[in-house]
Amino acid sequence: MKKFLKILAILGGLAVVLIIAVLVYFNLTFPKAEGPMNVKVEMTPERISRGDYLANHVTACMDCHSTRDWSKFSGPITLRTLGMGGDIFNEDMGFPGTVSAKNITPAGIGHWTDGEIIRLVTQGVNKDNNVIFPMMPFPLYNNLSEEDMYSIVAYLRSLKPIENTVPETKLNFPLNFIVKTMAVESYNPVKAVDKSDVINYGKYLSTIGGCIECHTLSDKGVRQPGMDFAGGMEFNLPGGLVKSANLTPHDETGLGKWTKEDFINRFKFFTVDSNIVATKMTDFNTPMPWTMYAGMTEDDLGAIYEFLRTVKPVDHFVERFTPHKTVASK
Repeated sequence: MKKFLKILAILGGLAVVLIIAVLVYFNLTFPKAEGPMNVKVEMTPERISRGDYLANHVTACMDCHSTRDWSKFSGPITLRTLGMGGDIFNEDMGFPGTVSAKNITPAGIGHWTDGEIIRLVTQGVNKDNNVIFPMMPFPLYNNLSEEDMYSIVAYLRSLKPIENTVPETKLNFPLNFIVKTMAVESYNPVKAVDKSDVINYGKYLSTIGGCIECHTLSDKGVRQPGMDFAGGMEFNLPGGLVKSANLTPHDETGLGKWTKEDFINRFKFFTVDSNIVATKMTDFNTPMPWTMYAGMTEDDLGAIYEFLRTVKPVDHFVERFTPHKTVASK
């Protein structure tokens, strides 16, 4: 019996050593990502203006990194909170842990180099060499042209510093280890985009705007084959379950019968303050930041429309809103 227990103890010790060795190897091996670029972005008025446009209306960085007013439809951001971070995404919303949006004003990232900011946005690796959860779609932002990326950096540097300490992200096991493998190895910017090539320009805007991220069914973060832009991603809001719309050009369940004018007007409707209606927490609402995307130019919105006309039509009916039973019964 003593011999048996001794063998068990030895095996247990070997198992512990093996686990430690694996963890050490894993932490030394990942993330597999190139270091920050050695670059200093020149803050020109043109770059700051372009970065403002991108961060507020296309890539919508300010969507998660500011406070949204959920007493109104689509939760428009509160301008005095621009970039201060603090949005929390937790298990009640279907997240594998608690994910916090960081303070990206100079009070939060002022001590970061430009290369470190670029690495975070395009590769998903922060100043401390930790990989962030891809709530921020850095694999898509990896497509940002170099000039557009530089413009976003210039804009972030120009923000009013707001002191705001944000909780650290805490992911559940085993995702807290798996996330280390999610970094993008290098920043691979697209070449300067030719706006006269409308469809490719629309594809570029759609990519950095993250349209496919929310408008494609996914399983544990993996987009389902054949369902690109077909909608159906679920968002658990206080009032009920909201699902993203089918953006494919299917005539019955998608945008097949929408004209370009219909598409543009749908966004531009939210540029008028009186159209941003008051909404109770138990009413239908949407995480879609309409008021931010509404700031895109008509040419850019039109380019996205033209690109979406080229994607595969998918017959996928989406029930946009299902009230929670406790809410519906009231």
